[in-house]
Amino acid sequence: MRSLTLFNDKQFYKSLFAIAIPIMLQNLVNSFVNMVDTVMIGRLGTVEIAAVGLGNQFFFTFNMILFGICSGSAIFTAQFWGKRDIPGIRINTGFSLILNLFVALIFTLGVLCFPEGILRIYSRDSAVIVAGAAYIKTLAPSFIPFGISFVFVQTLRSTEKVRLAMVSTLIALSINVGLNYLFIFGFGPVPAMGVVGAAIATVVARFTEMGILVGVSYARRYPLAGSFRELTAFSRSFIGHFFSIVSPVVLNEFIWSLGVMLENIIIARTHTDAIAAFNITNTFSQLTWVVFIGLGNGVAVLIGKKIGEGDEKTARNYAHRITRFAPLLAGGAALIILSFSRFLPLIFRVNRSVFSIIDRMFLILACVYPFRAFNMSMVVGICRSGGDTRFCILYDVLFMWVVSIPLAAAASFMFNAPVWVAYLCICVEDPIKMLLGLWRLKTGKWLHNVIEKLG
Repeated sequence: MRSLTLFNDKQFYKSLFAIAIPIMLQNLVNSFVNMVDTVMIGRLGTVEIAAVGLGNQFFFTFNMILFGICSGSAIFTAQFWGKRDIPGIRINTGFSLILNLFVALIFTLGVLCFPEGILRIYSRDSAVIVAGAAYIKTLAPSFIPFGISFVFVQTLRSTEKVRLAMVSTLIALSINVGLNYLFIFGFGPVPAMGVVGAAIATVVARFTEMGILVGVSYARRYPLAGSFRELTAFSRSFIGHFFSIVSPVVLNEFIWSLGVMLENIIIARTHTDAIAAFNITNTFSQLTWVVFIGLGNGVAVLIGKKIGEGDEKTARNYAHRITRFAPLLAGGAALIILSFSRFLPLIFRVNRSVFSIIDRMFLILACVYPFRAFNMSMVVGICRSGGDTRFCILYDVLFMWVVSIPLAAAASFMFNAPVWVAYLCICVEDPIKMLLGLWRLKTGKWLHNVIEKLG
């Protein structure tokens, strides 16, 4: 009876997958390229794969801040789209671009001025620090185009123009793969540049992606494609209301990314094999996690649009459906994750001890996947699309900082437990978070019409 109720709204799933599948494919391509990067760099050795993994942790913090700005901004965009308020969408897009460019500039300067100092936060291995510093310094020019692309991708998704984002990513990352092989290993007159070559390939890909997104959006006059005057026509009241909704999301993502950074530090300071195993596990889990990223972002558009239309009953119905459907789907994804571990020795040239760690990490990850899928749906798909951004801070980071990080640190530094035990401590937050999410969903207090106050 419950399964019949879950699947009886065909229009919901048709609309959801029309938005979610291109997002899934976009993220799948992105994750596949990350996997190829990891495989290529992994063939250089354990130090190189650890160096790139740690270098990307700094980029991850940058990425999370941009995600906070853009996912918070998407709350307004989706509700403006439901109301068909094109000027509102363009004002929101312009202000988001300004914020992203400001953040990108700060991170670019930080990487160029203090690369080794940044990486010493993560690791004590001098060889890893030197290689990682060379990688992130070369990667720095990609930050600004990445920040611009992020705004365009999120806004296109919120206005149901998802194909352009998918196609631009496919083209850019296809270029990235080809240039990776060329620059990492060298060919003909092109010298082998190792991790620096991987960074150069990424820079070229990011500029390509930005050019496609901006050029096509304006050529086709999509809703976000406003003039300079339209993009900068925001008032003080808009700025104040924007920050009241978006600031908690940015703070949420920043605190969460700091938590992830600490988790990586805990793993990395164990030994180099541990961070190599951690990076490989995360890279492969992303191949299945793209499904839940797509579902979360897809349902966020549908819920936000319904709120903007004034149809709160349907918005609540969608929220209940996704929180039951996503964990169900995650059970199947967990089986796929477990099957991956059998093929890893054929792909990576790393120490045997790394594979032993990966086997245990994959098993733990598979067990928590349904809980993690529920939490993803609640945070990105429901609470944020409903403007419940202050609660999200509590929901998304409380148990990470109060439970997971202290337990993982104690396991690693006080009890010298195996690294998979520290990883288990990191993952233990997901089942606990789900209980808080179920409570919030039941109360219905997550739903807010954020554009009403703008008149």
